[in-house]
Amino acid sequence: MYNLHCHSLLSDGVLLPSEVAVRYASLGYKIIAITDHADYSNIEFTVQAIMNFCKHWPDDSMIKVLPGIELTHLPLEQFKPLANLARKKGIKVIVAHGETLVEPVIKGTNHAALLADIDILAHPGLIKEQDVRLAKKKGIFLEITSRKGHSETNPYVVEYAKKIDAPLILNTDSHQPEDIIKLDELNNFAFKAGLTQKDLEAINKRVLYFLKEKEVR
Repeated sequence: MYNLHCHSLLSDGVLLPSEVAVRYASLGYKIIAITDHADYSNIEFTVQAIMNFCKHWPDDSMIKVLPGIELTHLPLEQFKPLANLARKKGIKVIVAHGETLVEPVIKGTNHAALLADIDILAHPGLIKEQDVRLAKKKGIFLEITSRKGHSETNPYVVEYAKKIDAPLILNTDSHQPEDIIKLDELNNFAFKAGLTQKDLEAINKRVLYFLKEKEVR
């Protein structure tokens, strides 16, 4: 139904945003966000490019595309100002690149990102319980992902999120065409991580409410 973590050739993906949208639409997705990687070196250009694309994407298309960004490998003090900048420019979905175990991420990134105006903490790895509680307090989604490598800690994230009742979201974090998978395949990653069908229904309900708010603003 939705996927709020997609990359295009505006960062390290290989497809144009339009190709990303059409491929997701062909698999039955109804709404996506283009969330290319950004730091101070490229955020102005990338935000403008994504905003231009979404502005010209037809409203009556088979799929809705929201403008997003993924704040990636930032020094900790840069999450707040860059999130604020993206929001002021009109970005609807702000993702932060969390402390995955398969990349060298600065220690403390999860906490710094959660203190900023973000919507999703991507692949948060072995996130601390205090940060899961912070995510719950701020209504920030913790990501369950189908992305190779990043998905290894899905069960850990699910366990703590369910324990504390923190919000979860399912995303593909797609970069390559083969990362764009069917909805039932994405759901299987959730089931393998310990979520039930009832859990998925609750997650989807919360995400759809979030999306409704984003489209109204």
